[in-house]
Amino acid sequence: MDDASVARFYDQLAADYHLIYGDWDGAVVRQGKALDAVIRSALGAEPVTVLDCACGIGTQAVGLALQGHRVTGTDISPVAAERAGREAARHGLEMTTRDADMRSLPFEDAAFDVVVCADNALPHLLTAEDQATALGEMRRVLRRDGLLLVSTRPYDGIRQSHPASTTPQSHGRGRDRTVSFQLWDWHEDGERYDLELFQLIPDGDDWRVEVRRTAYWALTSQQLEGFVTGAGFDRTAWLPPEDSGFFQPLLTARVR
Repeated sequence: MDDASVARFYDQLAADYHLIYGDWDGAVVRQGKALDAVIRSALGAEPVTVLDCACGIGTQAVGLALQGHRVTGTDISPVAAERAGREAARHGLEMTTRDADMRSLPFEDAAFDVVVCADNALPHLLTAEDQATALGEMRRVLRRDGLLLVSTRPYDGIRQSHPASTTPQSHGRGRDRTVSFQLWDWHEDGERYDLELFQLIPDGDDWRVEVRRTAYWALTSQQLEGFVTGAGFDRTAWLPPEDSGFFQPLLTARVR
């Protein structure tokens, strides 16, 4: 799985990404509020500068901008990043978005108070070298004592069970209902897996089936925390969803 294939996955998915959620607009608000609470608890009550370095179509970036933060969004997919900008405008927000690889961020040193890399984006990097490079870039663009927020799937449990699929999720109702589900094909190492995302989209009296493919490294909490501290962060802490209100386990860390 190369860089171009990850970008292609999200280029192809960008127009339909919101269909993964039962209520994408509601998820934007909920996730923004959850991340905002973590940020203000760590850095104080005032709005801050935030880089979402895997912004996709803006789920977390728009949510944080709605909470008053000054947000910049980048993504390896130019199509997704462009949609994030349109979604921000739809909400009456000014938010800069552009395509960029998280391993080579196009910003000056110490440019942001917070860097967000959420929704299982970091596990797209399948080697230790790429993990170290990306996290090093996140550290570089953070100010002294800046805050890093990373979320992934709950891989500690997933690595024990190695599921082959996910539960179907629906969006909409009746004849407008879309169904999304994933098939996972685990590699021999038991850590990485190829993913096929199926979306059944209504097309008149029939269904149109879209299939997009990508790959992930199912990093345990210990593995991810090791990469984060190795990149120059400390004061790491894991916040489970029941504590943070965010839908995935959330790793917080500060620039050393």
